[in-house]
Amino acid sequence: MISCKPITQKLTLTFISLIIFSGSKIFSQDGKALFISKCQQCHNVFKEMTGPALGGIESRGPWGDRKELYAWIHNPQGYMEKDPYTQALKAQYNGQVMQAFPSLKNEEIDAIVKYINDTYAAGENAGKSGPGGDKQAEKASSDQNAVIFGVISIILAVIALILMQVNSNLKKMSDDAEGIQRPEPVPFYRNKVYIAMFALIFFVIGGFYLTKGAIGLQRQTNYQPEQPIFYSHKVHAGINQISCLYCHGNAWESKHAAIPSVNVCMNCHKTITEYTGTDKLINGDGEEVDGTAEIRKLYDYAGFDPKNANAWDASKAKPVEWVKIHSLPDHVYFNHSQHVRAGNVQCQTCHGEIQEMDEVKQFSELSMGWCINCHRETKVDFNYKDDKGNKFYSIYEKFHNDIKSGKMDSVTVKDIGGIECQKCHY
Repeated sequence: MISCKPITQKLTLTFISLIIFSGSKIFSQDGKALFISKCQQCHNVFKEMTGPALGGIESRGPWGDRKELYAWIHNPQGYMEKDPYTQALKAQYNGQVMQAFPSLKNEEIDAIVKYINDTYAAGENAGKSGPGGDKQAEKASSDQNAVIFGVISIILAVIALILMQVNSNLKKMSDDAEGIQRPEPVPFYRNKVYIAMFALIFFVIGGFYLTKGAIGLQRQTNYQPEQPIFYSHKVHAGINQISCLYCHGNAWESKHAAIPSVNVCMNCHKTITEYTGTDKLINGDGEEVDGTAEIRKLYDYAGFDPKNANAWDASKAKPVEWVKIHSLPDHVYFNHSQHVRAGNVQCQTCHGEIQEMDEVKQFSELSMGWCINCHRETKVDFNYKDDKGNKFYSIYEKFHNDIKSGKMDSVTVKDIGGIECQKCHY
């Protein structure tokens, strides 16, 4: 009788190697996913945002000691009471305190730090000093996790089929050696067990991707349409530091951020008649754009002749037919002023690093789960006693008392009803 021990050993070693390889990939991916879901709202690897840049974090303050980092992330308010370094950070960032993440395990924090260190090292080696961390983080998504697990499932299925075939062959060889006559095995393509297995795998994988695709309908993440005029937020909001509220002032006062009229554009472009910037304008296809030619398109909409500026009649201007990018279902209520003014939410939280985009695209999926997750984790600034505070929060007397007594260290949007159905749905 032929021994199957060598074959079994080889298959076992192969299986273990695949599991170890896949496990290391998943661990690395977890670091990305955790960074995106927990940190990216306020932090970037390479530059300051709402909070400090995280690249090289272990070389600053007490963070060289991982235990200190654990304590800070789990309870920033309590840690700050005895640590002058974090007190200075609070003063530097206008009294903002990092959100507590008591549920984050130490292993998850290690994965985030590893991702930050790897991304920072890759950016430094490539000579990046800008938004490299953002671009890498944008590419990481749940789809990558799905692909990894899908590949692992396929590998395991192939190994199972190989083992079944090996077992069948060994059994046949054993029967032949012992002189046992058995009927010829059913061909692979007619074997009901194999057919049922393939059908089951097909329906499971097909159903998963069909469901995932249906869930993602109309979310439009990374949707980047071509606009009638090439407008670079990188030039306006980034290089020239024009406030978002200059063009989208409605975001401060009303539900809609609104699109600025041609007259708002002409406030500047009545005198700025050509693009003289040193940075090249690049569209979504990677092609260079003539900025001066795009300004001329604006003049066509405005009915403006730069050679005879004093004769311009603004009443003859016609609106630019911009293509809408961010859309919510009709049954969803979202108020920009409530977030921007009352909640002090930065534009980049939902729209990404808009000041780095030449052509705007949809950064966030804007799904119900995405919004609810933000409401669960975002802290409310309960300060209402000075000019910067929000007097509305003075009505939550219970929470103020709980904070003073130490029962709570912070209040999230969820605590004040931020995940109740009627808050967002009519």
